Amino acid sequence: MSTYTHESMINHHEPGLFSQLADTLYVWRQRYQARKELASWSERELHDIGLSWSDIAYETEKPFWRA
Repeated sequence: MSTYTHESMINHHEPGLFSQLADTLYVWRQRYQARKELASWSERELHDIGLSWSDIAYETEKPFWRA
């Protein structure tokens, strides 16, 4: 059995501007939601994963566009 894919069936196009913008907005929203959730965790939950309130403050104060 051959796994050869004919050249005409391969997508040779780069992602479009709209696709790139949608991907960026998705990542930004995920960061925002993750930081918001982290800010709501209790001291016990933070201790369980080895984070302190200062770690959380540093992370949640970053703008959503910064990784």
